[in-house]
Amino acid sequence: MQSAETVLDVLRERGRRGLPLDELYRQLFNPQLYLMAYGRIYSNQGAMTPGPDDETADGMTLAKIGRIIDALRHERYRFKPVRRVYVPKKSGKLRPLGVPSWSDKLVGEVVRLLLEAYYEPQFSDRSHGFRPGRGCHTALREVAVAWTGTTWFIEGDISQCFDKLDHKVMLGVLGEKVHDNRMLRLIANMLRAGYLEDWTWKPTLSGSPQGGVLSPLLSNIYLHKLDEFVDTVIVPGYTRGKLRAHNPEYSRVKAALARARGRGDRAAAKKLLKRLRRLPTHDPKDPGYRRLHYVRYADDTLLGFAGPKAEAEEIKRRLAQFLRDELKLELSEEKTLITHARSQRAKFLGYEVTTQHAKARIVKGRRTANGTIGLHVPRAVVKAKCARYMERGKPARRPELNNFDDYTIVASYGAEYRGYVQYYLLAGDVSRLRRLHWVMLTSMLKTLAGKHNSSVSKMARKYMATVETPYGPRRCFQASIERKGGRKPLVARFGGIPLRRQKSAVPQDSVPGAAGGELVPHAVRYKELVRRLLAGRCEVCGGTEEVQVHQVRKLVDLLRKYQQARPEWVRIMARRRRKTLLVCGACHANIHHGPPALPTIRE
Repeated sequence: MQSAETVLDVLRERGRRGLPLDELYRQLFNPQLYLMAYGRIYSNQGAMTPGPDDETADGMTLAKIGRIIDALRHERYRFKPVRRVYVPKKSGKLRPLGVPSWSDKLVGEVVRLLLEAYYEPQFSDRSHGFRPGRGCHTALREVAVAWTGTTWFIEGDISQCFDKLDHKVMLGVLGEKVHDNRMLRLIANMLRAGYLEDWTWKPTLSGSPQGGVLSPLLSNIYLHKLDEFVDTVIVPGYTRGKLRAHNPEYSRVKAALARARGRGDRAAAKKLLKRLRRLPTHDPKDPGYRRLHYVRYADDTLLGFAGPKAEAEEIKRRLAQFLRDELKLELSEEKTLITHARSQRAKFLGYEVTTQHAKARIVKGRRTANGTIGLHVPRAVVKAKCARYMERGKPARRPELNNFDDYTIVASYGAEYRGYVQYYLLAGDVSRLRRLHWVMLTSMLKTLAGKHNSSVSKMARKYMATVETPYGPRRCFQASIERKGGRKPLVARFGGIPLRRQKSAVPQDSVPGAAGGELVPHAVRYKELVRRLLAGRCEVCGGTEEVQVHQVRKLVDLLRKYQQARPEWVRIMARRRRKTLLVCGACHANIHHGPPALPTIRE
């Protein structure tokens, strides 16, 4: 039997060569793929959230993988309807979210691994959403680097994209490459499984459930048709000319400037130089020059066009017509806008995007800012983020954190602040987040002061520290927990991030327990759990019968529950700092239901 890595490598090679897929369904019989899939999704937030049944990641066994494979082998596996819940959106509306059962998540992840390996090499470079190695920052960097000279932004938003994916079109797109009817039937079964709302089954006539493991990849496969249309039809049709024609007025003024300098007329030269810097070097209305750029993140698209507004409106109409006729989707009239790049700001992925124009910024004799793309932090974002930590217009403490220790309080504020700042480090005005830093810092110090019945100034003096950064020392606030055995202390840190633009910023976070709290990329350690599962040994009693994975949602909640008297299995999980424990059936039943009662002896 091939390893999971070998299977995926073969699929990637077929994808790079554009070869169709035959007998893909047979790969679902490989248990190695399920172990890889399990290692990837067991630590997700939703792993312990029950779907339409009570099944969660708790109780996972190798036998369960065997039963799933057996059902798939005989084509008896059926996806259950998802449990529908609603989550609030920024607009105040509610977004439907589907919660599948644990087995369906596992099978969906295996199918996702197979399809992603094949389709990933074929996807457009302009697509950045839900793809390995890509994300919001790669999309924004592409806009900032390659879109110089843009005149119009066309902001595109597909209305209810996930909810309106046409099943017939989706299966047709998949069928172009996947020549395996069993796999297509399995995916069709998932799409049409329906959903439960108030425990009433309702059919899904279109769309892919948001919250499903496979849904983001299916949307990318679906919208790849849009990427192909834009890349092969729209962009070539609205791109022409190598360079803009020179502006004759600029050439005349430049020649007059040279003559004035030659005869030593400094007053005239100064006047002509001032006039020269107000003129564009090239003709901005050159009819022989057009440029069109395109980028997509999930269902959000942005096009940058150098040309007249009439052609920008034509591009928008052609996009809307293609989506309507070929993909059965609609552009949102409310969110699809044509924005003048210099005088207005387009909104994309939480940033404001504009074409800069600064005559006074001269570097080595050139107006380097003119025509370049600027990324900005929206004022509304700063205001909204600050509001979470304020009350009656002032920073306020958070009473819900009073029961936590100082380390956890500082770590909570630090992680939230780090996430905000690192996302907006690409912005030229990231320093605007200083207001957020002050509000969050004051809120954190008030929370600590309320917990210890102290003052803000005393808490500031107690936790203030200095950290070295690439831009020199910076002040921060940190709390630590000493550890035995000569190990370095656990350190939680708030602040210490220079609010300066970083053109190649990559979001990072600190690994829990990292010595010194240094920022390092988060590492997924799923292989360790898989090795423990394959070892087949109970980590409580040492038994070798079939083991199960006991999993809790949060280790901190478990430790709080058993503060006074901790059973052996709780002590083991606390010692290992793991929210999983491999146990035999008897130990697992003991964990959930307690030890069996002793029989009553009657005299």
